[in-house]
Amino acid sequence: MARTEPITESTPDPREELVTHLGALRAFALNLTRNDAAADDLVQDTVVKAWRKIDTFEVGTNMRAWLYTILRNTFYSDFRKRRREVPDSDGHFAATLSVKPDHDGRLAMDDFMEAFNQLRDEQREALTLVGASGFAYHEAAEMCGVATGTMKSRVNRARARLAELLNMQEHETLDMTDRSTMAVITTGPSVRKR
Repeated sequence: MARTEPITESTPDPREELVTHLGALRAFALNLTRNDAAADDLVQDTVVKAWRKIDTFEVGTNMRAWLYTILRNTFYSDFRKRRREVPDSDGHFAATLSVKPDHDGRLAMDDFMEAFNQLRDEQREALTLVGASGFAYHEAAEMCGVATGTMKSRVNRARARLAELLNMQEHETLDMTDRSTMAVITTGPSVRKR
């Protein structure tokens, strides 16, 4: 998308907004890579690409969605390049990425992460975008280059598979304090509307 108006003194500079999304970018990168160093590298590559292409950003549109799309495309491009490498097959690095929070329910974070990591890549991605990051289905679908119905289907299948892996009954609820984890497993539609 080309910018519709040049940056002037009255127009906010998108470069200033870019830095406000670094935390969310790193969380998304960490979910995709499952490795601290790789996530940091992915965020850095994303920021460099965004900075170089900032003139293509349309002021007034969703900066976070634009950055997530760049990050996602960078991740999958890099993934295709190193397809022959064996990813963290023993789960050693993935196990070091989380700190067990204090839950007031029966689900421990380690159990959740183990189940979450068993999901297919596109299912983890869909739950992260729609559940944990709060994007609407259509926004997540646009970022992933799929139809909104496909994104809804991925989220529903992922939540069903996650419930199955966690041995949850159909109407069973979890008492948890971690809002991001609850957003990932909650079966309702995306709460955040844009």
